[in-house]
Amino acid sequence: MTLRTIKDLLHHGNPGEAVTLQGWVRTKREQKSLSFLNINDGSAMAGLQVVVNDTLEDYEAVIKRLNTGASVAVTGSLVESPAKGQRLELTAETLTVYGEADDSYPLQKKRHSFEFLRTIGHLRSRTNTLGAVFRVRNACAQAIHAFFRSRDFLWMHTPILTASDCEGAGEMFTVTGLNLNQLPKTDQGQVDFSQDFFGKPTYLTVSGQLEAEIMAMAFTNVYTFGPTFRAENSNTSRHLAEFWMVEPEMAFCNLEGNMDLAEAFLKFVFQFVLDHCEDDMAFFNQRIDNTILETAQNIINEAFERLTYTEAVALLQKTDQDFTYPVEWGIDLQSEHERYLAETIFKKPVIVTDYPAEIKAFYMRLNDDGKTVAAMDVLAPKVGEIIGGSQREERLEVLEPRLEAAGLPKKDYWWYLDLRRYGTVPHAGFGLGFERLVQFMTGMGNIRDVIPFPRTPENIDF
Repeated sequence: MTLRTIKDLLHHGNPGEAVTLQGWVRTKREQKSLSFLNINDGSAMAGLQVVVNDTLEDYEAVIKRLNTGASVAVTGSLVESPAKGQRLELTAETLTVYGEADDSYPLQKKRHSFEFLRTIGHLRSRTNTLGAVFRVRNACAQAIHAFFRSRDFLWMHTPILTASDCEGAGEMFTVTGLNLNQLPKTDQGQVDFSQDFFGKPTYLTVSGQLEAEIMAMAFTNVYTFGPTFRAENSNTSRHLAEFWMVEPEMAFCNLEGNMDLAEAFLKFVFQFVLDHCEDDMAFFNQRIDNTILETAQNIINEAFERLTYTEAVALLQKTDQDFTYPVEWGIDLQSEHERYLAETIFKKPVIVTDYPAEIKAFYMRLNDDGKTVAAMDVLAPKVGEIIGGSQREERLEVLEPRLEAAGLPKKDYWWYLDLRRYGTVPHAGFGLGFERLVQFMTGMGNIRDVIPFPRTPENIDF
């Protein structure tokens, strides 16, 4: 017998085929001389109905063991299903129970809150919603690699451990091999990191950007896609302590080219997911947010609006909207401002450029006005900022004072400055929070529900 996934059977199975499937029991319905099982293996939203007749060897004993959550292998023949809403069902000829599930199994045939499901992170992926989320997440990851591969970008694995703070925010996790119960101290009473594993303070990375810039100076177009970490003590629905970032870097590229790539990137990923996760996206549109498919088509088909930060502030100040946070030139736009631009004013994605230098990172290229930098944020309906990027500062004489103004010692960034000494070129890149993309695409309300094992303050279970 041929082992098949349920997704394959639902789409390509034919009556009369002899097949074997493996999965978990979602439901069991017993009648006088037969039972109906719904089996799901995670490959698709729907399960496959399995009909078990009492002619099966040890029928009563086997059926008694099959509660919701039990794992099985079933061999039999596909037949046309008389039931509404399903094309095929499987008539069981042999049935093997791999693992039973007793009455304490917490996933029963009813709706469970997402808060409850987070307490059973080892089982929540078996639900319809979380199953759909992680299939979409998988498709998003595949789309990202396919997009960059189609444009001859090289995928670079940048380090998780670092001695530099890319953002200059100071909210980083310290990594140490020192004995925390007996820390060595300097004469000034500070922790003596010279005795640590790397001989200096070391952290979990907040971004692979700076290392990606190194590689772009050799390979022209590269991208990173991996985990990053922020030690921000935030318990909001938008923040994680561990999350994944997609960060392309392009040599010989300016802000305009950066915006073009970001727009093409989002359009490609959304189209890929619609093509490969049609049932899952229809589920989100029906059960989570009935504008999901409309929003996806809006991303794919509409040209993104482009305007400067100064123009965006002027537009926001002209509105009658009662914002919680004030709008004035020089402040960072809040999520409510970003969403108002995308949802109300333009009704499509917006790219805002040329932010005040004081509110942006040291590595962003200073514009000729001396007040703004060649930065860009892509704002999407419902989520606000989804991509942040910039043209990088390639001029050594401008970068050095920017580092000093940010309070970052030049000696720690000697290698970054060297890139401006040896064959510097205009270059640009952006960062996309992967979980925020999945959250936007699925309509899920909490970012903890789009990553398999969320890491947040006081939460590191599973």
